Amino acid sequence: MTESYIEKFKNFISESKRVFVVTKKPSWKEYKLAAKITGIGIILIGLIGMFIHIIGALIEGGA
Repeated sequence: MTESYIEKFKNFISESKRVFVVTKKPSWKEYKLAAKITGIGIILIGLIGMFIHIIGALIEGGA
């Protein structure tokens, strides 16, 4: 408890400012690539879930 809460808060603000200075806004090309990858991931997870559901329905219906 050598640092007070105020000192910790000031240190956090200082570090946060440093991070914001270093970061940059993604270009339109990077944004589109991230959106495509995210969309493909969502579709793949949906397809996997659908196949699991179909297999479960076939197993349950066949018993």
